[in-house]
Amino acid sequence: MCKCWLPSKWYHLSAVMNDDEGDGHQGISMEEERRVKANDPEHNEKFQYANNRIKTSKYNILTFLPVNLFEQFQRVANAYFLSLLILQLIPEISSLSWFTTIVPLMMVFTITAVKDATDDCFRHKSDNQVNNRQAEVLIGGRLQNEKWMNVRPGDVIKLENNTFVAADVLLLSSSEPHGLCYIETAELDGETNLKVHQALPDTSELGADIRRLAEFDGVVVCEPPNNKLDTFTGVLFWKDNRYSLNNEKMLLRGCVLRNTEWCFGMVIFAGPDTKLMQNSGRTKFKRTSIDRLMNTLVLWIFGFLVCMGIILAVGNSIWEHQVGAHFRIYLYWNEVVNSSVFSGFLTFWSYIIILNSVVPISLYVSVEVIRLGHSYFINWDRKMYYPKKDTPAEVRTTTLNEELGQIEYIFSDKTGTITQNIMTFNKCSINGKAYGDVYDDFGRKTGINEKTVPVDFSFNPLADRKFQFYDHSLIESIKLGDAMVHEFFRLLSLCHTVMPEEKNAGELIYQVQSPDEGALVTAARNFGFIFKSRTPETITVEEMGKLVTYQLLAILDFNNIRKRMSVIVQSPDGQIKLYCKGADTILFERLHPSNEELMSLTSDHLEEFAGEGLRTLALAYKNLTEEHFKEWFKILQEANTSLDSRNEYLAAAYEEIEKDMMLLGATAIEDKLQEGVTETIASLSLANIKIWVLTGDKQETAMNIGYSCHMLTDTMNEIFVVAGHTVKEVREELRKAKEHLFGQNKDLSNGHVFCEKMQESKQGSVLEETVTGDYALVINGHSLAHALEADLENEFVEVACLCKTVICCRVTPLQKAQVVELVKKHRKAVTLAIGDGANDISMIKSAHIGIGISGEEGMQAVLASDYSFAQFRYLKRLLLVHGRWSYFRMCKFLCYFFYKNFAFTLVHFWFGFFCGFSAQIVLDTSYWTAINRFFILGSIAVYFAILFAMHSDGIFVIFPNHFPFVGNSRNSLGQISVWLVILLTTVISVMPVITFRFLKEDLNPTQTDQVRKLQKVRRKQKPLQNYMRRVYRTQEDLHMLFLIKRALGNL
Repeated sequence: MCKCWLPSKWYHLSAVMNDDEGDGHQGISMEEERRVKANDPEHNEKFQYANNRIKTSKYNILTFLPVNLFEQFQRVANAYFLSLLILQLIPEISSLSWFTTIVPLMMVFTITAVKDATDDCFRHKSDNQVNNRQAEVLIGGRLQNEKWMNVRPGDVIKLENNTFVAADVLLLSSSEPHGLCYIETAELDGETNLKVHQALPDTSELGADIRRLAEFDGVVVCEPPNNKLDTFTGVLFWKDNRYSLNNEKMLLRGCVLRNTEWCFGMVIFAGPDTKLMQNSGRTKFKRTSIDRLMNTLVLWIFGFLVCMGIILAVGNSIWEHQVGAHFRIYLYWNEVVNSSVFSGFLTFWSYIIILNSVVPISLYVSVEVIRLGHSYFINWDRKMYYPKKDTPAEVRTTTLNEELGQIEYIFSDKTGTITQNIMTFNKCSINGKAYGDVYDDFGRKTGINEKTVPVDFSFNPLADRKFQFYDHSLIESIKLGDAMVHEFFRLLSLCHTVMPEEKNAGELIYQVQSPDEGALVTAARNFGFIFKSRTPETITVEEMGKLVTYQLLAILDFNNIRKRMSVIVQSPDGQIKLYCKGADTILFERLHPSNEELMSLTSDHLEEFAGEGLRTLALAYKNLTEEHFKEWFKILQEANTSLDSRNEYLAAAYEEIEKDMMLLGATAIEDKLQEGVTETIASLSLANIKIWVLTGDKQETAMNIGYSCHMLTDTMNEIFVVAGHTVKEVREELRKAKEHLFGQNKDLSNGHVFCEKMQESKQGSVLEETVTGDYALVINGHSLAHALEADLENEFVEVACLCKTVICCRVTPLQKAQVVELVKKHRKAVTLAIGDGANDISMIKSAHIGIGISGEEGMQAVLASDYSFAQFRYLKRLLLVHGRWSYFRMCKFLCYFFYKNFAFTLVHFWFGFFCGFSAQIVLDTSYWTAINRFFILGSIAVYFAILFAMHSDGIFVIFPNHFPFVGNSRNSLGQISVWLVILLTTVISVMPVITFRFLKEDLNPTQTDQVRKLQKVRRKQKPLQNYMRRVYRTQEDLHMLFLIKRALGNL
């Protein structure tokens, strides 16, 4: 259908399937905008929006068998054996019972079907549990209990404290002042901290008045269903007014209402259209190199099977033509096979059936069982259990275990992955003066130790007792009333998104979305600027014992593109100020020209802080006139109510106000290394695994952390720093690094030879051997943007992969994923990405293996990962122990498995030369089927029983460089042991034939053997007898001629 709504130019294009079962699933939906009217089901039903019923299950009772069989037959091996079973039902070509094929085939189908059915039963159970939850829906002017699956867009529903949000709803009113409500989003993004959402001021006046809520007839025009959890764009039309809607006005399905007695909301998206369900799609399927190797081997084996069938078929045609005709009197054949060629054709298919065991039908099932067992080994590993958080290691994807043993490149986040992500306010720079260092009586800087006396915060009853600071001059400046110092901490107490919670009298707890914000607000709290409370319109701060309430006029949100956050507040005396904090490179570009000298001093302090490995932020402010603010606020409102390109308009509005600011100073926050990081990186480096650090921190901070964990050392030959701002500059810096890498070798100094070596590198040859020494590459985000372009990516990869360590600074989440994809594309290497935050998800999903750290930034990375644990140091054990174990066991199992199949199959192949290529079998089929099943199941049990006991993990940890275990199909087929196994298999199959042929017949011949030997002797004697007979006849003829001639002479 196509509907046009004028004058709003709204178009709705959709093709909707009939919903017979009421599950609310749309077949095809192409919404450009959604229009929902409150309390008007008839209006909303015209668009056939999905109801709130969800369906994550794949089958029902009627569809399970056909759908599951269809899915299983999509595997080439299963389709092959079905074709084989059909061939066995043809008596002219089959010498085997169909039992030999249908039993293993049914076992494979049954195991897979039981697994799929069990998984789907859990999905059905979960769906029914969710769909049958109760919700209070406003129907006919009163609240009624309805099942979740009956909730539809446009319904007004009531939510109570500690209950799940049933659908994506527009918040109308709540029990809290100003229409506030608090939610927990753990099911959406893994974060357990509370977030505050606020209703529109006009709708919040509806309160809990059922009559007024029933009369609410607002129309919401918004974006179509999508999977973006952090954005929402829409407009509410109500009472001839137009209200802008954003994500803060929405409560998404899966959230839990906290600390709010009740709230009312209008359903916008339901069921499969909700953002939670839109994000529950299938993750990217990852396959291991073992999988690709198995598929390649199976294809080669199938080709080998066809070759054996052709050889035996040709042998049958020749035998039938020369010998077989003499046996027709004993073994009568129908006229249809009188042709020896046609006999060979039928024999080909017969041998395809007989030799079918060379293609392993049970291989995939056996491999999956082994992988599942390896997954439990990882889950049960107590050495990867983190007791402080009661967090064990978890395998979230069971099909990648052996790939852990082939990792060549590790891409790691820094904050929260290598470091602890527990932030402490360490140093600061205020108005050109640095604070945080400790000096002795002679004015010399000294280190902080146990004897150093911390600042006494006893004057502040609400100070955090865990906070420690050692520079007493800062507290003295505050007590002396230094205006710039006061303004500095005032900014920290106002510019944030922290939510305060006062549990007991005097006990203040901050709910933070970022550890950085928590550290800064806590520092301001201890120095006398205590953030007390906030409403949608005010922020209350206790400044040196005096309560001050600021009017919150605007919040300019932080994001990865802006890299800054601002608030505009009005003090009680009417002064309007903008406070901003963010990355120094961003803020310095927006300062007033009069800040040049202060900016230079602050930059020196920032470099010093970053050199100590501290995370830095710059702070600035701006005084605004009331007229200026009102003019700008109109621009902001227009941008907020825009449906098209709202984000671009908002960014432009923010840029307009965030300029000509005055610099206040900078903060420095310490984030310490996790335990065991240095040892882990050293061990992985010895195992020839290269580690790249991709971080959003500035260059100095990242490099200092690199030195701390010994990724960077003073003994390195060179550390290349790429910091160009243009493509030309980046290309030149990469060229110089490349020349330095190869300039040390005389044979590479020649340009022609150098080009040849580069060409070899592009073709996949390993150039690392030509580079001696240790090198590191450090590249900035703006330079990386140019390096990732098509014309520079080859040069960047060549240089980076020849370096021992690579550190990428100031990178965005997208750039992290691009770097991983670049290495996968050009190096064909197995990659691993590890991180702990939402900004690492794209990198984790791009790598062959993604690992999530359950750290301070929530569980977002864990939810998107293949493996998860609590500490970076566990990566060593995961790769060097479990990775090697899994890869070693899998390769040995595959060798044994193929050996078993070839050994049995080649017996029938050689037997064909002794049975006239008649497609007869050696062993009883039922016997072999039972033995084969026993060996398959027994081999798995034996591997887990013996190898688990035999192989200790200690030797791999002590000598990681003595156990190279990186492998792929080319390396596997290039190993001598592989071809030796094939040769031994052939020899073992041929030896019985040779023994039988040359020993048994000569030493202990049977009566049949004696008859055959006599026949052969007679065949050899018959030509001699014929010759002697011809000679005798010739002599008689000559004698007769002599007599005749003599008689004629006498006449």
